[in-house]
Amino acid sequence: MAACALGAKPAIRSRRPRRLEPQSGQIGCAVRIDENPQMNPEPLLEPVRPAAAAAPKIGFVSLGCPKALTDSELILTRLSAEGYATSKTFEGADLVIVNTCGFIDDAVKESLDTIGEALAANGKVIVTGCLGAKGGADTGAGGANLVRRMHPSVLAVTGPHATDEVMDAVHRHVPKPHDPFLDLVPQPGGANAASIGIKLTPKHYAYLKISEGCNHRCTFCIIPSLRGDLVSRPIGDVLNEAAALFESGVKELLVISQDTSAYGVDVRYRTGFWSGRPVKTQLLELCERLAEIAEPHGAWVRLHYVYPYPHVDAVLPLMATGRVLPYLDVPFQHSHPDVLRRMKRPASGEKNLERLARWRELCPELVVRSTFIAGFPGETEAEFEHLLDFMREARIDRAGCFAYSPVEGALANAIPGMLPKEVREDRRARFMAVAEAVSAAKLQQRVGATMQVLVDSAPGMGKKGGWGRTYADAPEIDGRVRLIAPEKASKTLKTGTFTRARIVATEGHDLIGMPI
Repeated sequence: MAACALGAKPAIRSRRPRRLEPQSGQIGCAVRIDENPQMNPEPLLEPVRPAAAAAPKIGFVSLGCPKALTDSELILTRLSAEGYATSKTFEGADLVIVNTCGFIDDAVKESLDTIGEALAANGKVIVTGCLGAKGGADTGAGGANLVRRMHPSVLAVTGPHATDEVMDAVHRHVPKPHDPFLDLVPQPGGANAASIGIKLTPKHYAYLKISEGCNHRCTFCIIPSLRGDLVSRPIGDVLNEAAALFESGVKELLVISQDTSAYGVDVRYRTGFWSGRPVKTQLLELCERLAEIAEPHGAWVRLHYVYPYPHVDAVLPLMATGRVLPYLDVPFQHSHPDVLRRMKRPASGEKNLERLARWRELCPELVVRSTFIAGFPGETEAEFEHLLDFMREARIDRAGCFAYSPVEGALANAIPGMLPKEVREDRRARFMAVAEAVSAAKLQQRVGATMQVLVDSAPGMGKKGGWGRTYADAPEIDGRVRLIAPEKASKTLKTGTFTRARIVATEGHDLIGMPI
């Protein structure tokens, strides 16, 4: 429902342990030296080592948005580095960790239900994530924490971005495995494996979180109370991670945060260093360096959660030249000035149409996705019609909409004029009808074009087709390209690589393409 959401549906949501086999950064491989007999004329004498006890297994569920997913990746990387294994089932685990979402009511229910499932199947559960921060800190059974009130038998509860606290809880209940023969063995993969860690996304795309928290105090949003104020990551660390991801084979880097355009505000755009050069902690310089790193790999850089501030204009030339994807995820939320004031949104709604026109002037190929709220407290029919008119005039390529949900702790709940649920849902449906008509018309304009497609799936080398995405489609939240069987028998497709496709038709939110 808010700026933290990528669309009308959750971007990452799983009720099962998610991709517990690490995609990269896996550790624990056996190491031998000089096994070629010509290099070792004398037989190697190996120490007799005791049979190692089976590594403790941890079950893991990651719910919520991509920012929560990156938290899960950090925890799983630490678990793997300390010798823990992962379990595909709750029943087969020594302990289960549930990384929760606590933003809207449906997400809270799903998180609580998942915790209950894990407790029923396993009994030993650690809870982390945004839901863990609701109702105050964990003070044990009987405390005010929401998770504790609903599930008093959980072992521990932490908030988001709390890798150390989660690991402390794991150590208390499932002691760290210790193998004196392996503890000092270097990680395979060298420095890159260490900096990448474990990823829960497919190997060809990854999320890069550049900051944590948010300085805004939008009345519908409780994110600052869950994740705190803006804290920008050092730009050298961000760029090092990006370089390692590209070197590992990532072809699409998705930049995420609560407010990407505010990157560096908290540190006054402090100058950092990367590759021996000074770089400011600021959006434009970040994009310039990411484009520079991505170019040798032919990889994409995609920006999410960008507020429509004037300084974002400076990034558009990078998009116009293709160095950064001409795609902006901008959480407008509404169009009417009075509604935006009640929301306490940080950007001026009166100028959003002007800003969109300016962006498209600078970069005609720009694709804009956004999220909106229908039925906000006090929203009149005239204000809602203003939003529908905005959608028609702004021609937003991809839009999601939430009916306002009175999230516990949101200041908007006290605003006079709370609308009945059926009115909120009706307005959401009316909004989506307009949004889908706009999107369908824009998709139809793609027919006949030849576009670059990143292949997400290609069974049997794509001889019968596959699925992919263009620059206009972020994974899991936008449309896709259904690739039909190539006309040329010699044409093959491979997951994680690019192909050219001629767009021949549309299909709902998707395109149909012929690989060429």
